[in-house]
Amino acid sequence: MGKHVLIMGLLMGAILLPSQTWPEELPALKSVHVELPSGDSQFPGGAGADAINNNCLACHSADMVLNQPALPRATWEAEVHKMINAYKAPIDNADIAPIVDYLARTKGTN
Repeated sequence: MGKHVLIMGLLMGAILLPSQTWPEELPALKSVHVELPSGDSQFPGGAGADAINNNCLACHSADMVLNQPALPRATWEAEVHKMINAYKAPIDNADIAPIVDYLARTKGTN
């Protein structure tokens, strides 16, 4: 009986051992070159746009923001606070009001 168990164990081990397989040839990796559009544009408005240019262009293009629909001042203020709280935008408290003023003036509803 013990001999049969030993033989069965050896047979099962041989069956369950992974068979030697040759690895498939891996595809060659190719370098891809992507040209992104220039992001040199700034928010217009001279010194009145300094706060938004200094804080928001790190993550947003001016065009992306300026192509948003006109929104009420309260909505722009909520958006600025969302950028600070949810996305951890490093905006100094002193720059919040000038950014909201700029957005309300430039893209606000009347």
